[in-house]
Amino acid sequence: MKLLFEKSVPGRRCTMLPECDVPVVTPSEHHTRNIELRLPELAETDIARHYSALERRAHGVNNGFYPLGSCTMKYNPRINEAVASLPGFSQIHPLQPDNTAQGSLEVMYLANQYLGELTGMDEMSFQPAAGAHGELTCIMLFKRYHEAMGHTERKKIIIPDSAHGTNPATAVMCGMKVINIPSGEDGCVDLDKLRSVVGEDTAGLMLTNPNTLGIFEKDILEITKIVHDAGGLVFYDGANLNPIMGVIRPGDMGFDCVHLNLHKTFSTPHGGGGPGSGAIGCKKFLTPYLPKPRIKEKDGIYSRDFHGPQSIGKVKSFYGNFLITLRALTYVVTLGREGITQSAKNAVLNANYMMKRLGECYEIINKGICMHEFVITMEKEAKEYGVTAMDIAKALIDRGIHPPTMYFPLIVQEALMVEPTETEGKETLDEAADILIEIYKKGIAHPEEIHGLPKTTPIGRPDELKAARHPILRYVRE
Repeated sequence: MKLLFEKSVPGRRCTMLPECDVPVVTPSEHHTRNIELRLPELAETDIARHYSALERRAHGVNNGFYPLGSCTMKYNPRINEAVASLPGFSQIHPLQPDNTAQGSLEVMYLANQYLGELTGMDEMSFQPAAGAHGELTCIMLFKRYHEAMGHTERKKIIIPDSAHGTNPATAVMCGMKVINIPSGEDGCVDLDKLRSVVGEDTAGLMLTNPNTLGIFEKDILEITKIVHDAGGLVFYDGANLNPIMGVIRPGDMGFDCVHLNLHKTFSTPHGGGGPGSGAIGCKKFLTPYLPKPRIKEKDGIYSRDFHGPQSIGKVKSFYGNFLITLRALTYVVTLGREGITQSAKNAVLNANYMMKRLGECYEIINKGICMHEFVITMEKEAKEYGVTAMDIAKALIDRGIHPPTMYFPLIVQEALMVEPTETEGKETLDEAADILIEIYKKGIAHPEEIHGLPKTTPIGRPDELKAARHPILRYVRE
């Protein structure tokens, strides 16, 4: 497929602008380009067809099954988009006076109330622009709290080996030292290892529950107690909140701070369809350190409170990605208390149904009931037949299914992490399971055939190492 630059035709235009009806002001030579601005020259039809062709190459939840583990690629309801498109919301300006923005301020206030209730937190902030940004903001709160308490020696963040990769990166960016602890044989936090590393230098623990193996930490109350007894705080990575929302709250498990991926749990656009939002929530003792402004309500009037001498300050301009917060609120209000709970239960049901189906031939890491996702290992097949997790993933692309997450978590060799989400029906799950089983059996019987897949895509199987080490990211015009 050619780039727009390669399709460019000199002199071709998209529109004809009317003659300028105001005096033309030419910038001074100091502010004028001395190098020609070379942009593609195309007609509107060329541009429309180009982007439509790109769209057809993409695969999203509107195109087909998307069981990307740990990413919760659930369907984005159209009602969210309809509400976010209302002129009163889409055309508002962040610098408007409070009395002209009451509806939008109420949106943020209600989102604060509802998401705080769902997570067991006392206050929320919607400034962080993405999940990792939310993590960073939470650990910044921890750091500011310890500094305010005079606990400057608390510089260590404990992170399980099954954690998301952004967790240790976040801790390091906040000037903390990462203490990695191994999982037990059951895939959960090893309590003895945890006890052995906590101490007077512990700033906190970063944990997601359910964890990245799709297992609920059965000892979660003991885990948070161990950290709290040592004077540390506990952060909840909200990436895996989807199967427990409305059923159990992080705040009730003993977590002090939580980040939410609104694009996962609360159905707002994901990835390139963003922008995202990494909303955070915290217990009351951490609220003085939240980013400002915070939204206040008195006698039905909403206002922005910029007062906060202990605040960590802003982590993003204005109030975060407002329309994403609005979409999340629409989702919560549409489902209601019962719908939120049922959604979580359906996510668990779908994952366990598919895990049971695939257990006919695949080796499943999870023992017993899983939560929202489960992990397959192809380690044995890779050694005995040369059939890897990559082979299964590439073969799925030919069948119109987005591959599961590959090679994660890192503690599982040849891993495939599968998360069907609650928005898929039984028919889709059965069709996907049948295809996965068929691919497995064909791969074992004829490994050489599966190595050449996919065959129906614009490109076949690229050199993954070369693509990672030497990516072509810039067009060089001749």
